[in-house]
Amino acid sequence: MLNSKILFTKFLKWRYKHISNKQFINIASAIIGLLAGLGAVTIKNLTHLIQELLEGEFIKEIHQGFYFIFPIIGLLLVLWVIKFIVKKPVGHGIPSTLFAISKLKGILPRHQMWASLITAPLTVGFGGSVGLEGPTVATGAALGSNFARLFHLNQTTRTLLIGAAAAGAMSSIFKAPIAAIVFAVEIFSLELTLASMIPLLLASITAVLTSYFFFGDDVLLHFNVQDKFELMDVSFYILLGVTSAMFSIYFSKVYFAVGNFFKRYTSPYKRLLIGGVLLGTIVYFIPPLFGEGFVTINNVLKGNITDVITNNIFHTVTDNIWIIFALLFGLIVFKVVAMSFTFGAGGVGGVFAPTLFTGSISGYLVAMIINYSNLFNHQLSLTNFAMVGMAGLMAGVLQAPLTAIFLIAEITGGYELFIPLMIVASISFLITKKYIPHNIYAAELAKKGQLITHDKDKNVLMMLDLDKVIETNFVILSPDMNLGEIVNNAVAKSTRNHFPVVNDENEFLGILSLNDIRSVMFNKDLYETVQVRSLMHSASDIIYYEKDSAEDILNKFKSSGAWNLVVIKNGKYFGFISKSRLLTAYRRKLIQVTS
Repeated sequence: MLNSKILFTKFLKWRYKHISNKQFINIASAIIGLLAGLGAVTIKNLTHLIQELLEGEFIKEIHQGFYFIFPIIGLLLVLWVIKFIVKKPVGHGIPSTLFAISKLKGILPRHQMWASLITAPLTVGFGGSVGLEGPTVATGAALGSNFARLFHLNQTTRTLLIGAAAAGAMSSIFKAPIAAIVFAVEIFSLELTLASMIPLLLASITAVLTSYFFFGDDVLLHFNVQDKFELMDVSFYILLGVTSAMFSIYFSKVYFAVGNFFKRYTSPYKRLLIGGVLLGTIVYFIPPLFGEGFVTINNVLKGNITDVITNNIFHTVTDNIWIIFALLFGLIVFKVVAMSFTFGAGGVGGVFAPTLFTGSISGYLVAMIINYSNLFNHQLSLTNFAMVGMAGLMAGVLQAPLTAIFLIAEITGGYELFIPLMIVASISFLITKKYIPHNIYAAELAKKGQLITHDKDKNVLMMLDLDKVIETNFVILSPDMNLGEIVNNAVAKSTRNHFPVVNDENEFLGILSLNDIRSVMFNKDLYETVQVRSLMHSASDIIYYEKDSAEDILNKFKSSGAWNLVVIKNGKYFGFISKSRLLTAYRRKLIQVTS
């Protein structure tokens, strides 16, 4: 052990002498891309292995009944793995990564490198109605973060390697390296410069080559453009953009509502019981909702809708168009519900696959309704609308329109659908953004004021360590102290011109400044009779340590006009923050981030 540490130290010294920081970042990005690709391959293969084991000859004969029990078993196994093996919380993929970038200086816990490798396949393999993309990205991000920590790289480089890992994970999953880079930039708000582009590119290339090595030419989504885009289709794609926004708003609202419902229950077993039973019931009646749903998506993209609508407990075979409409609409509605129950019950997964699932069916359904109405004497391409519908939901739910456009363009192998993709993605994004300010990944962070955005000023504010700008070396006064004690024990011994006043429980009562006593501080006749309580005044504003972000604090300085604001922590007086100290810390961080 000691020898390995000595060798590693020697390697670090050699690296500093012979490899520039820029070169090392590029090398590290390629390595991270490889690791993220291997992570994606591992998660995918473990999930498929579990699904194959669950579809043995014995189980196939009575498989319908097991649709109910499998998700509950999977969720129980996930709970036990987290409780007895991981022994630490396993965050929800991308949101936990965003939180680490925002508040933890890009440091992700080590267990995140392997925890999702176990819990995500158990969730999805046993029928949890979520995707694997989020856990794959989280695994790659944790690898990137801890690789950066191992080699003592700074916060800016850590964040860049996290983005590179995310790009690598997406590139490996979809074999779409360009879209993967755009995804990393849009979701993690990376600054797209030449310095950041090369590492993202290297990670994306390495990861996609890893995927080709293990999976060959096999792709996740099978689609070939058979019908070309026509100018007269524009109005219908505009309509698809609007309907995609409506489904995106529904998707987000249901996800948030179900999540809030499960927060009422503190016991993980109670959440598992409620969520597992509800999920099992839905999957039992609607088997296409079992697992990720890529089989259903590919059937829709091929126009093979019969296999989709007949795959239910009743094995319904019908030519009635209204029943077909209802069944497709039901898949959209209940996929979101099933996904939300999976998360509520403690499952580990992502929202990417459910988004593609609802998008493909909603696009197909819109085109089908228009064709059946026959009002326009024009037949739309059902499969094209299904594919573009996926972009519409991605742009709305994930609020990543560029990722949606480039991912679908790469999957289709060309740019024949580029114009409709741009139309639908932009409309869906703009409408959804008006009603849902933040995407599913970032909404919880946004509520707490911890969200990294594309605004660089806000990014820098988020990265500030507030503990370093809080000053605590103030002389504290009690309300019963007299003027003589103030002058002799506070003013004479302090370089400050204001003093916090607290009670015996250290609860903040007010402030006494030199200006408050300037006119009487030399009148010794008042030293015994005048007390602090008659001289102090209330604070211009108060900073609450637990809930106020750096941006909130800056706004409080602006609105109050004060140069010093008191900090309250756990209901007690803690210290002061000065505007000058905060702005100095901001300037230093800005220089560090942009260097």
